[in-house]
Amino acid sequence: MDLFTSMRYFIRVYDTNSFSVAAKSLKVGQSALSKTIAHLERELGAPLFLRSTRQLTPTEPGKVFYEHAVKVVEDAEAALSAVGTKSQNFSGQIRISGTLTFMCQYVIPKLSLFLDAHPDIDISVHLEDKNVGLIEQGIDVALRMGQLDDSGLVAKRIGRCRRIVVGAVSYLEVHREPQTPEELVEHTTVVLAQGEGGDRFTFKGPYGTKTVTVRSKLRINATEGVRSAVLAGAGLSVATEWMFEAELNSGSVREVLKQWTLPDLDLWAVMPAGRRTSAKVRALVEFIEIQVNATRFGIGHHS
Repeated sequence: MDLFTSMRYFIRVYDTNSFSVAAKSLKVGQSALSKTIAHLERELGAPLFLRSTRQLTPTEPGKVFYEHAVKVVEDAEAALSAVGTKSQNFSGQIRISGTLTFMCQYVIPKLSLFLDAHPDIDISVHLEDKNVGLIEQGIDVALRMGQLDDSGLVAKRIGRCRRIVVGAVSYLEVHREPQTPEELVEHTTVVLAQGEGGDRFTFKGPYGTKTVTVRSKLRINATEGVRSAVLAGAGLSVATEWMFEAELNSGSVREVLKQWTLPDLDLWAVMPAGRRTSAKVRALVEFIEIQVNATRFGIGHHS
C-alpha cells in the first residue's frame, strides 16, 4: 500500500480513536487496517498508538506524525482537485448523515444523478434523527436543521424553509380549524420531542406576537413518526413545509393559521473543523443545495 493511503488510514484511526470505527468508515477489514498501521509504524521506526483492550492512545510520535500527515493529505487532495475541477474527476468515498425523513424525500432520490456524474465516487448514507459526532462516526458532511450549538464545526447554510401548522383533512373535517394561536390548546397536537420541536411556539401575526404552549398528547422523537401521526389524523403539528410537501400539494394535508408565521428553519451542511473540505465533498454539498432549492419550498421561494 502506498504511503499516501497509509496516512489517510492513520488519520481516520487517529480521529475516531478506534480501529473498528475507522475500518467501517473506510470500508476495509479491521485486520487489514491494523496491518497497515503496523507497517507504517515499522517504516517510521516508532509506535503511533498505545494499544490496550479498553482504549487506543496516540503516542507523542503519533501526535507529531498526525499534524504532518493531515497537512500532506490536505495539500495532495487540494492539488488533485485543482487539476480535476474542470473535469470533475472525483473519486473515493463520501460519508453523509441526516434525518431519515428529509434525506429520503429530498436527497437520496437525487443521489443517482450525482453518482452518474461522478462514477468513481461512493456514497455512504447515515440516517439518524439525532445529531451524530462527525469525527467519531467518520462523517464527511452532515445535514442539520435549526440552530447550530456546536461551534467546532464548519457550517454552510444551504436552505431555509417555513415552519407552519398542519393537519390532515381527515382531522380538520372532525375538528374546528383554529383561527388564532391560542386556539391550538383546544386541539390534540403531535409534537417532535427533540431538536427544533417542543411544545412552546411564538407566532407573529396581525395582532402582534403570541406565545403558546400546545397540548402535546402525542410526543415522538423522530420526524418520520410525526409525519405518520399527522397523516393518520392524530392531530395538528408544527412542521416544515418540506416535511409535508407532497401532501400539501395534493391537498390531503392543509396549512392552518395562515395569517400567523413562525421562525423559518435553516438547513445547514456541517463539516469537521480544522480540515480543508475536499473538493468532492464541496461538490456534493453544492449539488444538494441546488436540489433542495429547486423544490417548491426552497430558500429561493421563501427568503
